[in-house]
Amino acid sequence: MGVIRLTGQLVCADEAQAALVAAHLPEHIRLTRAESGCLSFEVRQSVDPLVWEVAEVFSDRTAFEAHQERTAASAWGQATKGIERQYVITED
Repeated sequence: MGVIRLTGQLVCADEAQAALVAAHLPEHIRLTRAESGCLSFEVRQSVDPLVWEVAEVFSDRTAFEAHQERTAASAWGQATKGIERQYVITED
């Protein structure tokens, strides 16, 4: 099993969605970086205030899948589930 990388964008439909991201992001980042197998996790607002650039690196598929499961059940996951995600996932 190799390193899992996720890159892409979180694309908000409007300012209300962007506000949800901004409100929940600090805790989401904190919790994700504390996860076993998280090597790198960055989410930054782009020049477009409705688009967030996402870059994640996990040590292996098991760690990545555990992250996905935790995220889906989290406050972040619930608050942002309706926001479009444009991600590419690769495995080294």
